Amino acid sequence: QVRLVESGGALVQPGGSLRLSCTASGMIFIDYTVGWFRQAPGKERDFVSAINYRGATRYPNSVISDRFSISRDNAKNTVYLQMNTLKPEDTAVYYCAAVRSASLPSDIPAYNYWGRGTQVTISS
Repeated sequence: QVRLVESGGALVQPGGSLRLSCTASGMIFIDYTVGWFRQAPGKERDFVSAINYRGATRYPNSVISDRFSISRDNAKNTVYLQMNTLKPEDTAVYYCAAVRSASLPSDIPAYNYWGRGTQVTISS
């Protein structure tokens, strides 16, 4: 059974950094693209980033890519999201998701498996 577990969420002051982890089990990890999404209270779930088995990446815009960086360690079945220069508007529950593909989809329905999320709060 495929399982995704996020970790690393915390309360951080504006300008700080966090690294989120998404660890997968029950799958052949290199067959999957893994994406990060986030959902702020009262808002829709938004695409943050995705990475395929070769390390190709996708971000929704430069506002995200200038501060966030996705990476993966296939030996550890883990994808990371490094977030720098955090802002209050980055406050959200961050979810990782996986799809058995080499493409880099940004839409929610494309992903078959989801974690339960990890809370990131940016506040002074």
